[in-house]
Amino acid sequence: MPVPSALTIAGSDSGGGAGLQADLKTFERYGVYGMSAVTLITAQNRRHIKEVFLLPPDLVTAQIECAWEEVPPRAIKIGALGNRAIVEAVVRALRRPDLPPLVVDPVVVSSSGKRLLESDGLEVLITQLFPMATLITPNLLEAEVLLKRAIAADDEKQMQEAVYALKRLGPQAVLLKGGHGVGPEAVDFLFDGQTCHRLALPRLTGTTLHGSGCRLSAAIAARLALGDSLHAAVEEAKRYVFYQMEKALFPTASALDSD
Repeated sequence: MPVPSALTIAGSDSGGGAGLQADLKTFERYGVYGMSAVTLITAQNRRHIKEVFLLPPDLVTAQIECAWEEVPPRAIKIGALGNRAIVEAVVRALRRPDLPPLVVDPVVVSSSGKRLLESDGLEVLITQLFPMATLITPNLLEAEVLLKRAIAADDEKQMQEAVYALKRLGPQAVLLKGGHGVGPEAVDFLFDGQTCHRLALPRLTGTTLHGSGCRLSAAIAARLALGDSLHAAVEEAKRYVFYQMEKALFPTASALDSD
C-alpha cells in the first residue's frame, strides 16, 4: 500500500523549530510522506526573526504543481504566506476538483511580533482561502486580528462566540487555540459546524515550544491524510504537541533572554 502523502505550503525557519521544517518533521513522525512548497524564507531562531524574504508567486505555484505531479497529497497544511500575491497564487493552484483536506494555520504575526502576512493579503486569505479550508487553526492573537476585536483570554464565553464568528468567515470547521490564555488548563474550542467541542489539557508552565502552532496544524493534516476524522485528528494532534512540550529540549524564552 502506498505511503500517504501530505503537502505543506509554508515559510522556512532556519532554526528548524517552526515553519515547513517543523511540518516535515511532524509528517515523518506519523509515517506520512512530506512534500513542501516554500512561500518565504526567514532568518530566525527561538529568540527572534531577523529577516524575511518573500518568494515570487510563480515559483510558489510551480512548487505546488511539481509536488502534486510527484505524489498527489492526501492532505495539505498552509502556514505563512507573506503577501496578497502569494495568497492569490496558492488559491489558484489549489482550485481543483481533487482538493484533499486543507488545514490553514493563519500565520499573521510571529510570537516575536514580526509581521508574516502583509495587510493586503489578509483580506484575500479570509475571502478566498478560508472558504476552501477544511479547518482553520488560529490562536487567540490571530483570532483577534481576523475578527478585528479583542478576545479575553480568561473568558471561555468570549472564546466560544469568537469560534462561531470565525466559522462565518467560510471554513468548514474552526479550531480556536487557547494556549495564550490563562488558568490551570489550556482550553481550545473546535467547532465543526454542528457541535462546539471544548478540548482541554493541563497548562504547562516553565516550558515553551517554538513552532507549537505549526506542529499542531501539521499533525492534524498528517492524521487526516491517514484517514482520521477531523475530531480524532485534532485530539491526536493536541496530545502530540502536549508531549512535545513536556519533553521540550530547550529552555524557556525567559531563560534564553537572561543568558
